[in-house]
Amino acid sequence: MNLNYSDEQNMLREQVLKFCETNYDFIDREKILDSDSGYSKDNWKQFADLGWLAVPFKEDNGGFNFGPIELTVLFEEFGKALVVEPYLSSIVMSGTILEGSNHPEKSSIIEKIISGEHQASVAYAEPNIGYNFLDCHTSVSKDADVYSLNGSKSLVLNGGNANQFIVLATHDNSPALVLVEANAEGLSIQSFKTLDGQTCGELTFENVVLSSESILALGDEAESLFNKMVDLSILCISAEAVGAMTASYMKTVQYTKEREQFAQPISNFQVLQHRMVDMFIETELTKSLLIKATLQLDSDDPDAGNTISALKVQVGKAGRLVGQHAVQLHGGMGVSNEMSIGHYLKRFTAIDSMFGNTQHHINKYKAK
Repeated sequence: MNLNYSDEQNMLREQVLKFCETNYDFIDREKILDSDSGYSKDNWKQFADLGWLAVPFKEDNGGFNFGPIELTVLFEEFGKALVVEPYLSSIVMSGTILEGSNHPEKSSIIEKIISGEHQASVAYAEPNIGYNFLDCHTSVSKDADVYSLNGSKSLVLNGGNANQFIVLATHDNSPALVLVEANAEGLSIQSFKTLDGQTCGELTFENVVLSSESILALGDEAESLFNKMVDLSILCISAEAVGAMTASYMKTVQYTKEREQFAQPISNFQVLQHRMVDMFIETELTKSLLIKATLQLDSDDPDAGNTISALKVQVGKAGRLVGQHAVQLHGGMGVSNEMSIGHYLKRFTAIDSMFGNTQHHINKYKAK
């Protein structure tokens, strides 16, 4: 089996790596997080100009027809630099559902997303339902040809900046995916920052009127689309975690070579070497499982979902170990906001809670 990247995939990695090294140092990232939008509009425009926003979309919709492999290449480099632009919410999550739907305007919406002028986000999580996202309380009712949406959604990624929302709801006791404009009457949005500095939103729907064209999918089709989106999203944030683990490990090794105690670098102390070896091993194990999950998802393997759950469990465990070791080996500075190393641990914590935490996916894996 050939596990080498193609020339195109290597070029993509080098392009993203060069961009992050040139335009995305830690100080720039902190300024971006402190801005009102929580991301850089200039960077987002550059993402569009470089063609990154078109990566996963089909050629019919103006994309490059790439798949999970290219997305993991992107997200691994994003993870190293802790990129905060809303690629996951607008391109991966929203794009997957839009492209898989039968919405008559999906091509024009995707084209606007690829150009960088339009953003969308998926509202799927709710309070008090845990990770059973399909058992939601937000509902769509129908009266004649008019639909009405009521309920609330929490932790909507990039919620304060999105132009449209794809909302997971129930209709006649079955899942439904509906498209809602951000300025729709009856929709209220409250933005806030998460632990890792990301911008999220709380959405409340009070008799939001929808047309029949707002329905993206119903029943089994909606459930299948949603599950496909979740699997691909988990793959992407897992690749991001691998990139963040790699950066945490490398920064920690470099720091221990420069920090001296008892007239010698602390990297000479065997107990610290053991910690860093553990960090390296966990990172490589996660990377191996990521490759397996990527290849299975790329080939539509029916067992891909099981491997995705195993990967999410490994990411949760390895991210905690690598992040905590990195912070501890940096000493008191590791927990300061002025150093990047503590921000990697925050990101690992956030990734572990997304789309089901470690225990949730252990239970899901056992059930299969």
